[in-house]
Amino acid sequence: MAEIADIRRVALASTIGTTLEWYDFFIFASAAALVFSKLFFPTFDPVAGTIASLASFAVGFIARPVGGAVFGHFGDRIGRKAMLVLSLTMMGGVTFLIGLLPTYASVGVAAPVLLTVLRFVQGFAVGGEWGGATLMVIEHAPAKKRGFYGSWPQMGIPGALILSTGAMAASTALTTPEQFAAWGWRVPFLLSGILVVVGIVIRRRLAESPSIERMRRKHETPSVPIATLLKRHKRTTFLLVASQAVQCAGFYVVAVYSLVYLTQNLHLPRSDALRALMIAAACTLVAHPTFGALSDRIGRKKVFMGGMIFLGLFIYPYFLLLNTGSYPLIVLAMSMAMALGEGAVQAAQPSLFAEQYASGVRYSGVSLAYQLATVSWSGPTPVIAAMLIAWAGGYWPLVGYIVLLAVISVVSIIPLREAAGVELATLEEQDAATARAEDAADYARNAAMN
Repeated sequence: MAEIADIRRVALASTIGTTLEWYDFFIFASAAALVFSKLFFPTFDPVAGTIASLASFAVGFIARPVGGAVFGHFGDRIGRKAMLVLSLTMMGGVTFLIGLLPTYASVGVAAPVLLTVLRFVQGFAVGGEWGGATLMVIEHAPAKKRGFYGSWPQMGIPGALILSTGAMAASTALTTPEQFAAWGWRVPFLLSGILVVVGIVIRRRLAESPSIERMRRKHETPSVPIATLLKRHKRTTFLLVASQAVQCAGFYVVAVYSLVYLTQNLHLPRSDALRALMIAAACTLVAHPTFGALSDRIGRKKVFMGGMIFLGLFIYPYFLLLNTGSYPLIVLAMSMAMALGEGAVQAAQPSLFAEQYASGVRYSGVSLAYQLATVSWSGPTPVIAAMLIAWAGGYWPLVGYIVLLAVISVVSIIPLREAAGVELATLEEQDAATARAEDAADYARNAAMN
């Protein structure tokens, strides 16, 4: 019972911390879709301003692999816990500063420049968050329930969507359009200063990961984890990046671009669009532990791949439902995409990714695989969606793009290792034996050449 209580405490703490950190990241997305084009890019026409605003959002994704590499290096070298506290502190501070930024009307071109710089730092911080938060839980969890508990930090994603869209919706509802543009949009950003203190206190109380403790006892900590990763796990990392194509793009079509599409193309009130996204996120909160537990029973790859296939097949019905203009059908479409597609993928993702890597490079591996996918697939998606629909006058090109990404994802998942139910210590021993065999083969080959 003590072991169950410990893992639940770790899982809950990681989930709360992840929710607060993703809140910071998503609040920028909501503001970019709803208000930043007018405040920071007012010299553009409406379509170009929206694209420029979404491009500032995409800048955060460019920084995420850099953050993943840096945080991953120190997370593998000195431990998961310290990096989690640092990433949350950095993220909360930057988000608070965005809430204080002057707009274009006050300081001219300096405003969008400062916004973009802060977004870059925000992306750097979140680059180290996901890998550490998920590994902290997975490396504490019992083998038979690793998928279930590993899905808990993923609940921070829809949880953050609920918080961020709720905060933005409340600011919208409680202010006039003029007040919202003047100061109302800043309130959700400034709230981050309070929330981050809660997250830091929670994370500082966590125990270090058992995998890190095993490495320390065996004196197996790698000096340069990224070098070992590139030497032994290059193919695996490439496959993991490719496998996330439709999940990354699909998420930001629903969570970010849909707000633009609903408010600008379908003229849905901003508050209704935000409320629909909140309902969809709430449905995903339930889906995560359900699909996580299912991955313990039938395997990670089946659940992960099933979600990808659903996203590829559902994208056309998704836009059909949106275009009906019926609010219940809009909510249904967003909820199905988020819960059945994204929910399945995100639930299986942490345990599947962690099981692909040796403990000494696990933080670096999962962080780089996750963050390289976001810069490849997530960041450009809102801009690509806006450009394709503006060019074609309809959503057909975007549907084709998502279907293509679904094919890439499914093909890339097939070669990955399935290790549901296997102890991490056993996987670590297998990986160590493989590494020794590869080193012996390299030594023999070099000796023969000399």
